[in-house]
Amino acid sequence: MPKHTKKDPKETDPSATGEPQKQSRGRKLFGTDGVRGVANQPPMTPEMALRLGRAIAFVASRGKSRQVRVVIGKDTRLSGYMLETAIASGVCAMGGRVMLSGPIPTPAVAQITQSMRADAGVVISASHNPYQDNGIKIFGPDGYKLPDAEEEEIERLMESHELDEARVVGAAIGSAVKLDDARGRYVVFCKNTFPTALSLDGVKMVVDAAHGAAYRVAPSVFTELGAHVTALGVKPNGRNINRETGALHPEHVKAEVLKRGAAIGIALDGDADRVIMVDERGEVVDGDAIMALCALRMLRTGKLPRNTIVTTVMSNLGLERALKAHNGHVVRTAVGDRYVVEAMRNGGYSFGGEQSGHLIFLDHATTGDGIVAALQVLAIMAEEDKPLSELASQAMQRVPQVLENATFGTRVPLDSMQRTRLIVDRIEKTLGDRGRILVRWSGTEPKLRVMVEGEDAAAIGAYALEIIEAAKQDVAGATA
Repeated sequence: MPKHTKKDPKETDPSATGEPQKQSRGRKLFGTDGVRGVANQPPMTPEMALRLGRAIAFVASRGKSRQVRVVIGKDTRLSGYMLETAIASGVCAMGGRVMLSGPIPTPAVAQITQSMRADAGVVISASHNPYQDNGIKIFGPDGYKLPDAEEEEIERLMESHELDEARVVGAAIGSAVKLDDARGRYVVFCKNTFPTALSLDGVKMVVDAAHGAAYRVAPSVFTELGAHVTALGVKPNGRNINRETGALHPEHVKAEVLKRGAAIGIALDGDADRVIMVDERGEVVDGDAIMALCALRMLRTGKLPRNTIVTTVMSNLGLERALKAHNGHVVRTAVGDRYVVEAMRNGGYSFGGEQSGHLIFLDHATTGDGIVAALQVLAIMAEEDKPLSELASQAMQRVPQVLENATFGTRVPLDSMQRTRLIVDRIEKTLGDRGRILVRWSGTEPKLRVMVEGEDAAAIGAYALEIIEAAKQDVAGATA
């Protein structure tokens, strides 16, 4: 079981005053969730991956007299073969031992890294992005994603001569082995997070694996617990991951749930670290609703440390109100599940997540896990003997929220976008305490994201578009 350290939580909510979120990190390669880009184009090239593998092994070997061990997992993208080989070569070039798991979910790599006492875990995946993209994220020996400082150190090493001076030769060169039982280990782990007194016998479910990393393990987990599973998105070909399927397109699960009279639909993304659900009526249940449902249950049973959950600035105001009505609290962080986990560990909290479907149950796992999250909801449904529609509707009332994105050729520091600031300030005064605004650059794509919440759906839609137009003028002026 992961350990929780207890420190004073650092609450970060740039949207509380409409303050545009600042990009304070000095890292060039790592974003909010590892390295990401178009496969075989800078930075996501095999040359970069090889050097990254060398840097990972170099850092992991510090203070150790034995051979370092690195687990490497991936999703089903065509480019995974190329990057997997390159990273493994880099680790071996530094004398490390590579353990290849093949296609398994991101949380499976975290769990296996920890359980096998490996020195690092590497996931090759671009999560919910299309197959042309790929990414690399790194876990430490404790199963948690590396903190910013360690990623910065890896970047520094990749640009230095230290790696070249640390080459090994002869018998010191490393090797690679295949973990044939990686999937089975993870299936057992997931099943063990479901209460042993319960079963899913006879429960009709629809599970969409997005032709991604969970295409084998997800149906197996639920079937072995007794459910009748209709599996979608389980025929990957290297090019169809996330395409019109999975968490980004829950409409397919919805149609199948209604067609088959299923009790629940589960839609995972490409690396299965997040989940979106569909109730028996065909209504989508997103990360916010799942957090409200689980948090209120944990509050009633006294299993929510400090009566608090951790989420990001993107989560709906309705989630905050739902917990407040039951003497619960919400700590908000910057966008990114890594920052949610960091705040959870610092504050001694056990549950948190994102609206997008990253749900982190630290009593079970060290990172977001779509399958584990779905099992916790299924357990509540069984214990309460209520359908998901009833549980979700009782958990929270959503405040109307509008999300608008705009793609630009270049990023402009948000604090220099004066027109945008003036518009945000004016709208905030109009909304008062009945709404929120968040303006931020995406951490993984060249997009400006604008979120507006308020009681008037039509008005907030117009506000979001007004902010986007001001941003276009600011960017055009800055690049003229």
